[in-house]
Amino acid sequence: MTVDDRPTLSAPDDDPWLWLEEIEGRQALDFIERQNSLTLQAFGGAAFARDRDILAAIYDRPDNIPYVGRRGDHLYNLWKDASNPRGLWRRTTLDEFRKTAPAWETVLDIDQLAASEGEDWLLNWISSSPAHQRVILSLSRGGSDAVTLREFDIGTKSFVADGFVLSEAKGSVDWLDADTLMLSSAYGADMATTSGYARTIRLWRRGQPVEQAQVIFETTADRMRVYCGVDDTGSAPRAWIVDQVDFFNFAIWLRDSVGALTKLDLPTGIWMQAHGDWFAVKLRQPWTVAGRTFAADSVLGISLSAFLAGHRDFTVLFEPGPRRALQGLFWTAGKLVLPILDELRPVHEVCTPSPTGWARTTLRGLPAIGVVDVWRLDHHESQSNGDLLANVQDPLTPPSLLLIERGVASPAVLKQAPRTFTADGLVVTQHEAISVDGERIPYVQTGPAAETGDAPVYMSAYGGFGASVKPYHNASLGKLWLERGGTTVQANLRGGGEFGTRWHDAGRLAGKKLSHDDFAAVAADLVRRGVTSAKRIAAQGGSNGGILITNMLVRYPERFGALFCTIPLIDMRRYTKLLAGASWIAEYGDPDKVEEWEWLKTYSAYHNVKAGQAYPPILIATTRRDDRVHPGHARKMAAKLQAMGYEAWFYEPAAGGHGYGKDNKERASFEVLGFRFLKEKIGWRDGEG
Repeated sequence: MTVDDRPTLSAPDDDPWLWLEEIEGRQALDFIERQNSLTLQAFGGAAFARDRDILAAIYDRPDNIPYVGRRGDHLYNLWKDASNPRGLWRRTTLDEFRKTAPAWETVLDIDQLAASEGEDWLLNWISSSPAHQRVILSLSRGGSDAVTLREFDIGTKSFVADGFVLSEAKGSVDWLDADTLMLSSAYGADMATTSGYARTIRLWRRGQPVEQAQVIFETTADRMRVYCGVDDTGSAPRAWIVDQVDFFNFAIWLRDSVGALTKLDLPTGIWMQAHGDWFAVKLRQPWTVAGRTFAADSVLGISLSAFLAGHRDFTVLFEPGPRRALQGLFWTAGKLVLPILDELRPVHEVCTPSPTGWARTTLRGLPAIGVVDVWRLDHHESQSNGDLLANVQDPLTPPSLLLIERGVASPAVLKQAPRTFTADGLVVTQHEAISVDGERIPYVQTGPAAETGDAPVYMSAYGGFGASVKPYHNASLGKLWLERGGTTVQANLRGGGEFGTRWHDAGRLAGKKLSHDDFAAVAADLVRRGVTSAKRIAAQGGSNGGILITNMLVRYPERFGALFCTIPLIDMRRYTKLLAGASWIAEYGDPDKVEEWEWLKTYSAYHNVKAGQAYPPILIATTRRDDRVHPGHARKMAAKLQAMGYEAWFYEPAAGGHGYGKDNKERASFEVLGFRFLKEKIGWRDGEG
């Protein structure tokens, strides 16, 4: 019998499953209902319910760390638990927060709001001004990126009558003054780029219909987006407008207090942060200026006024190494903080500018291994006194939230997350696999100290967009995998940012296939080292990691026992035509260009599925409210695999956005369904049912 394997590499546009791209199409919804029923019937029994409740209870614990940011005199937090699944936006003071059980003041009850308005509201982000008590709340339906904007008064704890309101769209906003917003939103005719993001900056004045708001900046539709931020750290209010060419390139404009625009004479491949009369840039490519050549990934500092006057006497603030790379940069109270990974070890350097030069120090009192994330306590740089927060953890050590106060020698522990699983007898070790071209690929292994050769292994990775994968503490894996005798492995693939631009570039565009080879090399190394066998390796990846997991299915099926593919990107022929897909061309390439389709087709698993192969079982899961990565990717891949006779399962809850659920119970359900599937398919009876 002939198997219908369309679309194929020879006929990539002959796609019989296009109807599954209709997000709310009747036929598509019938497909999802049938698939969900089959998947839940197979893996959603008593063991699923028990594990879901165990995990949800961990997420809902009252002693979990409430992460905060300071606005004015208060620390604000969005808190979710079983009684408040959508969340409480609440606040307290720093003195109160230091206590074991702080007293919190509720500012807005999101569950109550959703119930009263009959909407599936979640609070996405908040835009505030340091000068007044009104904020713009972004309300998301079911976790989508597109949001509705509404003005809210913190003092009265109510929405502002006749205040700023904008219907659902992707975008952002910042306050220019108490009655004027700088709006970058895709809302309105011709206001969206082909990626679905804002293509204009508008000055929106109080009482004015948004359609009449003045457009002060506009980009072309083929750019990714524009956005802006108001900066109160200078001698006069100003704003930074960013014309994002693609995912990694930015043209930056300065708008002064009278509205004049100046384009900064900088290369586009940069990160830039300004504070007062100083700014710093991190280069993506080498740059020659004023007779000097600066290496890729260097950070340069200079006076802004001097730069605008034509001076180019930059100071080098950071020099990269082969395995030493910047992870970000931010200002606090006139100091530039540089988070760094040096051979995957966390380092945080601080540079302080002055008319006589830049002083350099290193943040002290922080661990030299594990994960150490540092950020500014204050939301607004202009209000910052230099206080920092640090989050410290590793796979077996739950997070601690530290306060690094300006002028205080040692960090103070503010909060410590509870231990939610037993780690007795477990160890964390770091290893390297050798990929197909000889490159060393690091990975972190957590599990029993003794190797049995048959360990149930949960592998994960990402390998894209220059995003660094760090060995975070994971309560769900700890409780439901490690505590029950399993082993976890997290790989640092090319395409990530762990070792800078060269590491990222090696795993993007045509190199994306190498990123997948890296993951397969780690799986092989686990077998070589005697940790496990291929049939006992379960692997999971989401979003960009969905390309990874489906390529393990079609390129390296012999190295895995089961695969869990979440909120995935898969169809590389049509991805640019689906939702935000066009914004990722700089990472993958353009399938409409013949020469770029030549490499894209090598890792478009949707087109590379072949009949009669020994593919491992796979569960593909997405969410209907994901308006970033189109759910059609997951739907079509599952349908094609099933039609070809392979064991492919599918799951799609109605809400969740580009994530696993809109509340803790939904998130737990999504994760546990994957765990139950993986455990059964690798033949692991974990002793719990």
